[in-house]
Amino acid sequence: MDLRITCIPGDGIGPEIVAEAKKVLNKVAEVYGHQMQFTDILMGGASIDACGVPLTDEAIATAKAADAVLMGSIGGNTTTSPWYKLPPNLRPEAGLLKIRKALNLFANLRPAYLYQELSGACPLKEEISSKGFDMLIMRELTGGLYFGERKTVEENGVLKAIDTLTYDENEIRRIAIKGFEVAMKRRKKVTSVDKANVLDSSRLWRKVVEEVAKEYPEVTLEHMLVDNCAMQLVKDPAQFDVILTENMFGDILSDEASMVTGSIGMLSSASLNDTKFGLYEPSHGSAPDIAGMDIANPIATILSASMMLRYSFDMDKEADAIDAAVRQVLQDGFRTGDIMSEGCEKVGCKRMGDLIAERIQ
Repeated sequence: MDLRITCIPGDGIGPEIVAEAKKVLNKVAEVYGHQMQFTDILMGGASIDACGVPLTDEAIATAKAADAVLMGSIGGNTTTSPWYKLPPNLRPEAGLLKIRKALNLFANLRPAYLYQELSGACPLKEEISSKGFDMLIMRELTGGLYFGERKTVEENGVLKAIDTLTYDENEIRRIAIKGFEVAMKRRKKVTSVDKANVLDSSRLWRKVVEEVAKEYPEVTLEHMLVDNCAMQLVKDPAQFDVILTENMFGDILSDEASMVTGSIGMLSSASLNDTKFGLYEPSHGSAPDIAGMDIANPIATILSASMMLRYSFDMDKEADAIDAAVRQVLQDGFRTGDIMSEGCEKVGCKRMGDLIAERIQ
């Protein structure tokens, strides 16, 4: 199969970690008989320096022509970089918002997986972490409170701020379908999170999710109020498979889930539209303080590449091979500095990429 992939190396450690993901993807192509065609585009600070804007229309066109997009990291030091003296619409992160809108990326997937080799970094009690967990948070990305009408007014001499939370049934249905489709590739359980005891938007959310669930009889559906879900994530994270929720709840819960893994350097993510197209990126930032030092952890980006194969190309076997190679490297005792522990061998970014690629089979 021929795969056309647009890459956004970005800023900071982005070029380093994207290079290692490409290395692993090329090894997958070699082993499984595929062709990988990579095309790089500029975004973020790199695009500002070269083009004066964080994302050009030409770059968007290149991304749209691809089958998927793989991204490194965007941005720099917000206190010292000249990029952050620019107006907000010309700063690096504006490019990310622009590409999400241009590509209609409404579904955000954030896995949270605890590797037993890294369980010592998990902040939960050992009796909880010892069970392990493997969940995926499916967050609606383009609706809800963050995109509703907002204003600040003065009434009778008192300032009042108004933020509007709105969802229509079509927005809910398309994210629910994505959630159930992903659950079919996993353990076939969806936990739909809402606040249906208070919010009309959540009552509609629950109604539409139940309608979608009828089309996926193999998937078990449960409903959970968001405050209970926040508690359950630290009490018994092993109970979750796919957590399906709206924008603000997903924003909060995905950050909570990332913390219980113990290392954000291991966390991949994906943003999908209503086709198989997606943008795949690590959850961590650009870490400009360590850029160019060959010490960044490329695993989150490599795992994002695995998600790309699984969700944009339906290459579950190839994605499993990457996931297995990452686990094997950890079992063999190799660590980058951010996940280093006693008795392990410390390696740099390039070496970690080599080790994972060597274990693709």
